[in-house]
Amino acid sequence: MTVQEHRVSRRQVLKVALAAASAPAIVPAHVLGADAPSNQIVMGFIGVGWMGEGNLESFLREKDCRVVAIADVDESHLKANVQRVNERYGNKDCKGYKDFRDLLARADIDAVCISTPDHWHSIPAVMAAKAKKDIYCEKPLSHTFAEGVAMVEAVRANGRIWQTGSWQRSVPDFRRATELVLNGYIGKVKRVEVGLPSGHADFAGTGDKCPNSDPPKEVDYNFWIGPAKMEPYNRCRFHKNWRWNYNTGGGQLMDWIGHHCDIGHWGLSNPKYGCGPDDQIGPLEVSATAEFPPKTAIWNTATKYRVTCKYPNGIEVVIAGGHGDIRGGTKWIGELGWVWVDRGGFETSKPEWKKDIREREKKGDLEVALYNSPGHQREFLDSIRSRKRTLTPVEVAHRSQTPGHLGYIASVVGRTLKWDAAKQQIVGDPEATKMLSKVMRAPWTL
Repeated sequence: MTVQEHRVSRRQVLKVALAAASAPAIVPAHVLGADAPSNQIVMGFIGVGWMGEGNLESFLREKDCRVVAIADVDESHLKANVQRVNERYGNKDCKGYKDFRDLLARADIDAVCISTPDHWHSIPAVMAAKAKKDIYCEKPLSHTFAEGVAMVEAVRANGRIWQTGSWQRSVPDFRRATELVLNGYIGKVKRVEVGLPSGHADFAGTGDKCPNSDPPKEVDYNFWIGPAKMEPYNRCRFHKNWRWNYNTGGGQLMDWIGHHCDIGHWGLSNPKYGCGPDDQIGPLEVSATAEFPPKTAIWNTATKYRVTCKYPNGIEVVIAGGHGDIRGGTKWIGELGWVWVDRGGFETSKPEWKKDIREREKKGDLEVALYNSPGHQREFLDSIRSRKRTLTPVEVAHRSQTPGHLGYIASVVGRTLKWDAAKQQIVGDPEATKMLSKVMRAPWTL
């Protein structure tokens, strides 16, 4: 069934879904089962391949969360995960949909988890926000900068709770490393180094030289391509490896910008540093170099790149992949020392800082104390109940990815971009400005 043939229109979705209450639903016992608690946060999942499966498992472990619907254009993913949910609950209440709009039309769903490829983040997210669903969405926030702006506006306008899958903020090492910076241990911040992966990782085991072919029978490929440019099906740029083609992904730069640059921005959010809070932060200038395969290559995203950003108060932020002088992870360098953090732990120029931050954290005497997350998915559910912002709200995710979008553009046009962070505009460069967005394939639009 193609998009055009499907019976549910966007207008119909919104007409039905806007009737849903913004607070978590009280679900009848006949839906949840006699032994289940009555006060549940009811969730639907859009995209359950790889990251989607991981997110699904995390939410299934939360006792006050109930998964009742899954949407995926790959029937094999859909059936397997619907069965998985129903087996977990011991019933057949979870329903599967090929079209996410059917899922969004359900008034009983409080929140959705979006784990689609990058080019499919913005449309479901905007529609979910208008349908009054709270949203957990994978990083990077959006495929283009303009899509990110639309997502921020939709979430704000509809009063939605948003959590981005930038889960490093929920990990103690990242929190404590950031607290050291925010509490002035390294003094005035002079430089931030953000080290990201380079090259292409073959996550699907296909290599990068597959011939074009017919798509698998269980996949609605027209729907999978969706708003992106129609290209022949090629399994090398399909599941998992879609991120290595600019039609659907953004390469290593955009795949990781929402993690380590997000942490870098977090450490600059002390008002003393003059960069603004992390939901308003942005560079003043961006320059970049990159090495690209041919545009026609199946994997055509940058394999090596370096993005240099000037922030207020003379702070320099360097984001690099494939450059030996930039260590993987996030490193803040100040007048009094440095702090580095990655998923393997964190280090400081003065070892006693690590012990000190833990002791002060226990005493509660930190000037800037960050929220100790109970876990990224758990924190999202708690925020749905409290209606308080999450650790990674939509505005923060948008600002964290901005240097990546601008870095890609600067590397293509080959010149330094001047950026107005308040207006979110490239200054005096019409050619570069056009690259902040791209036309979506009909019938899809924001």
